[in-house]
Amino acid sequence: MKYNQSYWEDVKLSLTSIPNLELLKGKSILITGGTGMICSAVVDILLYLNHEFDYQIKIILAGRNRERTAKRFYITDDKKDYQFVPFDAQTGFKDSVKADYILYGASPADPKSFESMPVETIMANVIGLKSALDSAKASPGCRLLYISSSEVYGKKTGKDPYKEADYGFVDILNPRSCYPNAKRLSETFCASYKKEFGVDFVIARPGHIYGPQITATDSRATAQFTRKAIAGEPIVMKSAGTQLRSYTYTLDCASAILAILLNGQSGEAYNISNPHSIVTIRQIAEEFSKTAGQELVYENPTDQEKAGYNLMDNSSLDSTKLEGLGWKAKFDVKTGVRRTIELLK
Repeated sequence: MKYNQSYWEDVKLSLTSIPNLELLKGKSILITGGTGMICSAVVDILLYLNHEFDYQIKIILAGRNRERTAKRFYITDDKKDYQFVPFDAQTGFKDSVKADYILYGASPADPKSFESMPVETIMANVIGLKSALDSAKASPGCRLLYISSSEVYGKKTGKDPYKEADYGFVDILNPRSCYPNAKRLSETFCASYKKEFGVDFVIARPGHIYGPQITATDSRATAQFTRKAIAGEPIVMKSAGTQLRSYTYTLDCASAILAILLNGQSGEAYNISNPHSIVTIRQIAEEFSKTAGQELVYENPTDQEKAGYNLMDNSSLDSTKLEGLGWKAKFDVKTGVRRTIELLK
């Protein structure tokens, strides 16, 4: 992704969606998964607040690879703009890290990973999270936000968006369920730490996120659409695309996460969804096709690709609870797709 003035204007716009933003002034925030699509957008917002408004937020980025972190945030300086600490989600922190806020976003998040690394997917969400919860427990007044997923809801009939208490069926013997079941267990893990140790937590449940922060290995449909659009190649669909999804642009998702972190009720979960961007996979593929001026074509998926597919025909989310905190999305599908292509092309 290219940093430019246009992108920073989008970041500035996203700030208007975050009530009580001033609560971040002078605070420390520990972030796992900071180079991922969602959390890297959060870090960009925090960097902007520090540089443009002197918020003096201490940003602590936890990860396996210092070089990868430096490459993602190439306009910044380790030890000046952020502090890097070693962290492996399979084993956790070596020592407890104290912070005012902890944002746990470390997890495989694309279908190819779920198909090939189901054990690692579970471990990253449970073992790594336990380490973060222990750090929260050791930090008086700390609040932890866990990034969960719309997949925790499982399958249900009907096309109505899921509210936060609408739980459906997940096949526990299907290895593809490694992701939704790991997220479900991790949410209960947070609730258990609150009950037993008094740890303050909130949960964000994003839908399907897209934007210029995609990584090279991301196998999600919108990431593949994005790469084809940038390369000037036909947009390829591997299904009829009738599944209904809540699509949210990365900066909208990042602002929602900070809104939940600062304003959410302790122990509660909040859907992240743009109510104006609930469309089918085919519809968002058509938007990429139209915006990039490329043909939309269909190919049969491989057995490996099918094994990683989200089995939910409807994973649309109701955003009423999140909007009750004062958050509003700023980027609809048309704008989000256009900005994604512009910032990468």
